[in-house]
Amino acid sequence: MTELTKIQDEITANANPEKAAILQRFFKTGAGQYGDGDKFLGLVVPICRQISKKYYKDLALNSIEQLLHSPWHEERQIALFMLVLQFDNADDDKQKQIFNLFLNNTKYINNWDLVDCNTPRVVGRYIYEHQQLLSILDKLADSKLLWERRIAILSTMYFTVIGGDPTPTLRIVDKLLTDDQDLIQKANGWMLREVGKRIDETILIDFLRQNYDHMPRTTLRYAIEKFKPAVRAKYLAGNFN
Repeated sequence: MTELTKIQDEITANANPEKAAILQRFFKTGAGQYGDGDKFLGLVVPICRQISKKYYKDLALNSIEQLLHSPWHEERQIALFMLVLQFDNADDDKQKQIFNLFLNNTKYINNWDLVDCNTPRVVGRYIYEHQQLLSILDKLADSKLLWERRIAILSTMYFTVIGGDPTPTLRIVDKLLTDDQDLIQKANGWMLREVGKRIDETILIDFLRQNYDHMPRTTLRYAIEKFKPAVRAKYLAGNFN
């Protein structure tokens, strides 16, 4: 029995059809929805993380990539968790391999949780540590693929949280500001909120002031979510004085 087969058997043993049905609805897997066609086995995230930690050290990258190509959401999540764990413990050559594997398989990183839990720690960190690659974020932001655009903006979280640098977030939000996808509008607002929270609130307010007239309300609401109610009401009305 191969290591990959062991993992898949353990995943199957933890399947929960009732939970799977709930997840199918929660992650919008119906026809025409953002998760159209995604399939779930019903594993909760702590179990996925537990399996990842159990096997990640011994699994080759090509086997992880094979798992990432699975039709099952949880198998793809476990593959991504293992990539993050290997990345955290790798030298620069292997980190480059993982980074490239991640970006070569974006069509399988095809729901918001798969992007959000893994992107900052692989794509964000690698580009932060190799800033000559910053243009990759712009290319991802220009993509027709929803998930690549979300990868672009979520990657900037590493710059904000670890580096204290708001510039990549502001630049990518500016590129994506008029995106009509709700999941991009929410991500933009979230990343702007992190800039205000972790770096400087005045940077956030200045950006909102300058872009208020063409900023989606969803983005604005997410950006100011943690402000006091009276302040939120003022900014929603366009009053930044």
